[in-house]
Amino acid sequence: MPNHQINPNKWIDLYSDYLFNYTISRINDREMAQDLVQDTFFAGLKSMKNFKGEASERTWLISILKRKIIDYYRKINSNKGKAEVRITYNDESESEGDWLEERVADPFDKTAEDSMQNEELGDAIHNCLSKLPEKQAEVFKMKTILGYETDTICNELNITASNLWVIIHRARVAMADCLKENWF
Repeated sequence: MPNHQINPNKWIDLYSDYLFNYTISRINDREMAQDLVQDTFFAGLKSMKNFKGEASERTWLISILKRKIIDYYRKINSNKGKAEVRITYNDESESEGDWLEERVADPFDKTAEDSMQNEELGDAIHNCLSKLPEKQAEVFKMKTILGYETDTICNELNITASNLWVIIHRARVAMADCLKENWF
């Protein structure tokens, strides 16, 4: 029989600091971390009837929070590149332009300068990639360049998913730093 009881009246006092610290270490955005903790408490209230008592209250709230964090990253990653960008495309008008998608250039209409910049960027990426530790470079290539699924990479390299995400994070930070110094 379950030993743990649920008491939402004490959640803020007992768990808010822990949940916030857990979230801020993964999100690195104070306001978003606060929102996710609040969303976690609301979700916990809504699903109190589902609490089986097989884990502690804190563990149950953490599992809800983990799903909130995953949903947050899914949302921001699915919205990459979809931000509204306004441009002035008609000098005779004082109004701002329409959505970028309506005024985007033909992707097949490349200039020599575009090709040269792409080639320079490619060279800079490969140069920075060669400076990474071997495992980071391999994971970065598989995940970011080749687009392998997490499970495939984990099975092939015999690592856990959490280890993969630590490696990929470190590789991306190192790549960003290297590109900032050597390409921008």
